[in-house]
Amino acid sequence: MLATVAAGAGGGAAIDLWTRRVPNTLTALLATSGVLLAAAGVSGISVAASFAGFFLGMALMLPGHLIGATGAGDVKLFAALGALLGPGPIATAFFYTALAGGVLAIFVALRRRRLRRTLDGTARLIVSASDSVPAIESPLENNRFAYAPAIAVGTMLAALGL
Repeated sequence: MLATVAAGAGGGAAIDLWTRRVPNTLTALLATSGVLLAAAGVSGISVAASFAGFFLGMALMLPGHLIGATGAGDVKLFAALGALLGPGPIATAFFYTALAGGVLAIFVALRRRRLRRTLDGTARLIVSASDSVPAIESPLENNRFAYAPAIAVGTMLAALGL
């Protein structure tokens, strides 16, 4: 199961870095694998826990997508990894993913020489998410980056039991 999580999360991260997309084929394969491994008794979680992990992963990532902070592929990737991990570990993975995403955002902002603008935008987002959506989604802002690497780090840490 750990190898499947590593391959799926790592593959999703690599593809996202290269193409800025997470393919539906990958997420469907991971989600299906999670349910099948649970049904076969290989993953250590029940089929119900696999579905619960899927839906919890989706529920945790969906708000970020609705405000434009993450892509739909990120939501589907995290949900699919939830089907492999189950609800407890995917909740832990969300915490680690958020931390990794924050660190990644700082590095990207520094590299793009826009740290002050990024921090100001983050403060505005915290105060009023709806006012920030146009700026988050604007291609002119140069504030988008591949988020699947953060998901990969977060899910691997959770899968390792950290």
